[in-house]
Amino acid sequence: MKKTIPLFAVLAAVGIVAALWLIFIVAPLQVSTGDNRGSSLFFNQKIFYFHVAHAFMLFTAVGVAGICSGIFLKTGKPKWDDIASAAVEVAVAFGAVVLITGSIWAKAAWDVWWNWEPRLTMSLLLWLILVGYVIVRRFAGPSADRVAAGMAIFGMVGVPFIYTMVGQDSHPAAGKSGVVATLGEGMRGPFWLSVVAFLCWFLALMLARIQSVRAERELREIREKAMDLGVLS
Repeated sequence: MKKTIPLFAVLAAVGIVAALWLIFIVAPLQVSTGDNRGSSLFFNQKIFYFHVAHAFMLFTAVGVAGICSGIFLKTGKPKWDDIASAAVEVAVAFGAVVLITGSIWAKAAWDVWWNWEPRLTMSLLLWLILVGYVIVRRFAGPSADRVAAGMAIFGMVGVPFIYTMVGQDSHPAAGKSGVVATLGEGMRGPFWLSVVAFLCWFLALMLARIQSVRAERELREIREKAMDLGVLS
């Protein structure tokens, strides 16, 4: 893992630099949102490459956290809890980017920062669940790991609802017949390179945080054993 983290970090750095060049220099501008409401995007359309890529990573992280939390609750093995905890912390960061870039896009496209559509509300709720997970892990005491695991599973269950809601409101769909599938030839390459670059960044962050969480847990276990033996007071 020690060698894998720098590898993914380097791949992410190279990929992001290349993606930035393609996105801002090569990829054409999309003038209209295509929703027949007279909205225009121009340079603001570039937000799409980052917003959707981070959304993909958010859903991936939540899925990893939910699955690993379920395995942890079934087996009681802390290694799965370590992975879930790391995934949620990374998901909080990616989720914040999704919400911020989505608001910027909405302002540019529809002249509104936020409205309480089902998809937006569910996305915000998911992010608050992830933030709540982190808070519970810090302050809920001995039962924090199991309570947080339940929250991670609950958050994972909400992801399919958010995905299926996309396209039912003012937000363009990203599915089979949606905006991703209909990207022009000059836009597909930069978009998928952006996704791959942020995937490498996601993996680098995940692996680094797993190492850190595991080290923190082992340190707590050593401290507890030392206290039981009377070495520490």
